[in-house]
Amino acid sequence: MNGFHDPKAARAFQERIARSAERAGRPLKFMEVCGTHTMAVARSGLRAFLPPAVSLVSGPGCPVCVTPDAYIDAAIRCALELGATVATFGDMIRVPGTRASLEGARGRGARVRVVYSPLDALEGAKAEPDREWVFLAVGFETTAPGIAATLRRAREEGVRNFSALCGHKTVPAAMHALLDDPAIAIDGFLCPGHVSVIIGPEAYEPIAARGSPCVIAGFEPLDILQALAMLAEQRAAGRAAVEVPYFRAVKPGGNPKARAVMGEVFEACDAQWRGIGVIPGSGLSLREAYRGLDAAKRFGLATEGADARKGCSCGEILRGIKSPRDCPLFGKSCKPETPVGPCMVSSEGSCAAAYKYAPI
Repeated sequence: MNGFHDPKAARAFQERIARSAERAGRPLKFMEVCGTHTMAVARSGLRAFLPPAVSLVSGPGCPVCVTPDAYIDAAIRCALELGATVATFGDMIRVPGTRASLEGARGRGARVRVVYSPLDALEGAKAEPDREWVFLAVGFETTAPGIAATLRRAREEGVRNFSALCGHKTVPAAMHALLDDPAIAIDGFLCPGHVSVIIGPEAYEPIAARGSPCVIAGFEPLDILQALAMLAEQRAAGRAAVEVPYFRAVKPGGNPKARAVMGEVFEACDAQWRGIGVIPGSGLSLREAYRGLDAAKRFGLATEGADARKGCSCGEILRGIKSPRDCPLFGKSCKPETPVGPCMVSSEGSCAAAYKYAPI
């Protein structure tokens, strides 16, 4: 779509949304399951632009936010107790575990390195063959292909001091779990753009078959408004389908090469999501041929366990049951400089978005 900041087009989409809500005869609530959408919506003030009868809530679209405390604790143990160099994307470094964050562990002498690519971690391991390097493999289908390709290279090159602590999760499985939760009542999904580039629109067809409209959106304000108009029109017409207005990036079948390398290295497994619990088949673990690169097995690490963060509402926020301002800690003890939960830490977190663009 051209003219991403066309006020006339924005008003036209607003009117389409309002007309559809009126035809539906009741309030409509949609959910975005992409952290980049969460930030884009907050940055552009789109929630205030929607008609009163239509609301947009944030779901578990931030991979850092849904990572359980036990995973952070395992990463810290790697660095502090086992003496490994832990390599991570920047979003993970300040996420608190049960007792500390990786940033805190680094202050106590742990070797924690922020990298921009898993290949940086592999090169670090090759440069220090006498020290274990552990890469924190966290993310949805967007980051999984690059990490899979790195693990394949490590195996091919015989790099024995490199491994990954797997925490990958897959978005469609979480969407099914949200539909199964009686406490969550939504009228459709604003589907993620980046993830959909990899997995393709077909991945959402089973969700639409359950009666939930799905529209894959880009990240400009008009992209999102157009997708919401299409969701509202589906709901008003009593139909549910997968629609792709973000066709400039999302193609049928997704990215075959990326999906192939993911399938070669990873297989589906059950995984724990903060606020939701264990979702069957929603994680990615290493296949048998790559088990030697599995840090959890190599070092006997537990990456899942009960999350207990007193007073923090991250779990309910990730399910769309609460908004950031419903949390009693928001803007008080929980701020970006003193985060209590991961939703305030991550650059894709709902609380971080709300605080940055509409602070108390």
